[in-house]
Amino acid sequence: MGGRPVVEGLLLYIAIAVAPTVVVWLGVRLLPALVTSLWERRRRGDPVTGPSLESVVADVRRLHRQVRDCRPPTRVRTVALLAAYDDTLLEVCAMVDVDAPLATACGSDRAFARMLTEAALENAGIALDPPA
Repeated sequence: MGGRPVVEGLLLYIAIAVAPTVVVWLGVRLLPALVTSLWERRRRGDPVTGPSLESVVADVRRLHRQVRDCRPPTRVRTVALLAAYDDTLLEVCAMVDVDAPLATACGSDRAFARMLTEAALENAGIALDPPA
C-alpha cells in the first residue's frame, strides 16, 4: 500500500516529461500534412474555367466565314481550317448540350455531318452567320 503513491507520482512525472515531446512531434509530423490537405481541398473547390461560350461562338463564326470564303486556299490550309472548324463546332455543341452528328462522322460523311451539326446549333439558338 505504501508503494502506490510512488507509482502514481512516477507515472505523472513520465507523462509530464513525455507530453511536450509528443506535442512537438505531432506538430512537426501532422500539422504540415493537415495544412497541405486543407490547401488541396480548397484548391480543388475552385472550378476550372475554360473559354467562355461567347469567345468559342466568336471563333466558330470566324472559322465559318473562312470556310465559306470563295478564294481557294491551298489544300493544306483547307484541311487545317476544316479540322479547326470541326473541333470548334464540337466544343460549342458540348457547351450547349447539342447532339453533334459530326462527332461520329468519318471520311466523306464529314461534310454532311458538318451541315447537320451547323443546323443543330442554329436550332439551339446560336447563329453561325448572324446578320450584320
